[in-house]
Amino acid sequence: MNNFVKRTLSGSVFVALIVGSILLSQYSFAIVFVAFCCGALYEFHKLTNHQTHVNVKIWLSMLGGFLLFGSSFLYSSGISNYPFFLFYGVYVIAVFISELFRIKTHALNNLAYFVVGQVLIAVPFSALNFILFVNNWQPLLLLSVFVTIWVNDSGAYVFGVTFGKHRLFERISPKKSWEGFVGGAFVALLSGYVFSLLIPQISLVNWLLFSEVIVVFSTLGDLIESLIKRTINVKDFGNIIPGHGGLLDRFDSMLLAAPIAFVYLSLLFYQINK
Repeated sequence: MNNFVKRTLSGSVFVALIVGSILLSQYSFAIVFVAFCCGALYEFHKLTNHQTHVNVKIWLSMLGGFLLFGSSFLYSSGISNYPFFLFYGVYVIAVFISELFRIKTHALNNLAYFVVGQVLIAVPFSALNFILFVNNWQPLLLLSVFVTIWVNDSGAYVFGVTFGKHRLFERISPKKSWEGFVGGAFVALLSGYVFSLLIPQISLVNWLLFSEVIVVFSTLGDLIESLIKRTINVKDFGNIIPGHGGLLDRFDSMLLAAPIAFVYLSLLFYQINK
């Protein structure tokens, strides 16, 4: 019971922080999510550095995430049209060059894990900026991504526990089942329906398709994170959220869903605004 209460309270605070920061203002979103991005990079490299012949400078990766997220926010919000992304590109090149001056063997491992951290974590978090500003400031659009993920996770858990018999990807995640996946996908349609009422600019059909796209790629993101954890032999990436693990454990489903959601919404609004 104590663990259940701890999970419920910490989970509620986490959800409230996400929802509140998105709805309050673009600046509260930027502050909270750039902290999430840097924290997730810290968790990732702290654990992967425990492997033999891997020694990424964590602060360099965190700074890279900060630069990419910050430049994405400035550009997508319209605060600045200056191509700050160029500085991020130069920074990545500088990190590669810095390996020349480190007295470390297996430099390729360090560079590879640095790139993986940027692509797997910094890029998806930065993509959230473009969803938020895909058609001016659209906090409900960004919120729909997270709500759909949460609804899918809840539905997949209930259907999986109740009916789950056929493993979805047993080698990587033994508890996930096809029954849970289908159940979560079905429940996620409710999220699409609700948001079609809140944002009628997007048709119900497109909202339902959007929900299912989120389901597919959030599930794949979850599986990829499970694969990484199995590779480095850990249960959770951290313990910053009591009863839930680390930031990466809570954002794993978002990492593939966010870039795909941005592409989907960009194409959709391109058609709407033609």
